[in-house]
Amino acid sequence: MSPSTPASHPEGTAGGSTSRRRRRRGPRTWLAALPLLVFTGLCFGVPLGAIAFGAVTRTDPSSGATQVTGEHLARSLQGPYLGSLIGSVQLSALTAVVGGLLGVLIAQAVVTSRSQALRSAALTASGVLANFGGVPLAFAFIATVGISGVVTQLADLTSLGWSLYSFTGLAVVYLYFLIPLMVLVIAPALDGLRPQWREAAQNNGATGWQFWRHVGLPVLAPSLLGGFVLLFGTAFAAHATAAALVGGSVPLVTLKIADALSGNVLTGQENVALALGLDMILIAGLVMAVYLPLQRRSARWLR
Repeated sequence: MSPSTPASHPEGTAGGSTSRRRRRRGPRTWLAALPLLVFTGLCFGVPLGAIAFGAVTRTDPSSGATQVTGEHLARSLQGPYLGSLIGSVQLSALTAVVGGLLGVLIAQAVVTSRSQALRSAALTASGVLANFGGVPLAFAFIATVGISGVVTQLADLTSLGWSLYSFTGLAVVYLYFLIPLMVLVIAPALDGLRPQWREAAQNNGATGWQFWRHVGLPVLAPSLLGGFVLLFGTAFAAHATAAALVGGSVPLVTLKIADALSGNVLTGQENVALALGLDMILIAGLVMAVYLPLQRRSARWLR
C-alpha cells in the first residue's frame, strides 16, 4: 500500500490533531497558572525589588534626590558586617554537616526497623521538632541548660566550661531542629534503596561496606548533598532563636540586619541592612540553585 492511500490518513490525522490540541493547551496552561505567578510576583518579586533598590541607591535628605551607589554593598562586605556574614556561614556549615550525619544515622535506624509504630512515631516527632523554633525553643533551652537551668545545676555543666550563650551553645540549639529536618529529607531516599540491590551485591560476594561504597552512597549522594544544602539554608536564615538566645554576643548576619534597621548601634544604616539582606538573598539563591537540580537527579535514580 502506498503512503498516499486513505488507510494511512487516520493515523496522520490523529497525530496532527493531538499536536494541535497540545498547542492549544499551552496558552491555557499558562493562563491557569497566571494567578499563582501574580501572587508569587507580589509576595516575592516586590520585596526583592525594594531590597535591591534600597541596597544600590542613596537619597539625599536635603534635596530628596536619589542616586545609584555601591557604597552600601561595599560596606556590607567590610568590618563587623563581613564578620557577621562569615559567622553565619561558619555556623550554618557546621550545623549542616553535624545535623546531616546524625540525621542520616537516625533515618537509617528508623527505615530498617521492623516496628511500624517506631517508624510512625519517629517521623511524626521529626515533623514536629523540625518546625519548633524561635523564642519558645530558646526559652526551653534556657530553662534546661542555661546558666540556672535544671540540667546545668544537676550536672554542674558550668564547671565543665559549658555556656549556652556562645557559638557552641547556639550550634547545639540549631541541631535540635536541623537533625529532625534531615530525617524527613533523607528517609524517603533511604526507602528508595531497593532490597534487590543489596541481595545482588551479596550474591556477587560484596561486603556491606562495598555495597554502600559502590551502590548505596552513589545513589544517595544527590539526596545527601541536597539535605546538606537545605540544612545550611535553614540555619543561615534563622533569626528569632539566635536573637532571643545570644543577642549580639555571636556575630550573625540576621542579627546585624535587625540592629541596623532598628538603629540599636548606629543610626542611618537602613540601606546597609538592605545590602546585607541582598547578600543573604544571593547566598540563598546559590543554595537553591544547587539544591533543586540535586533533588531532580535523586528522583530519577530512586524512581
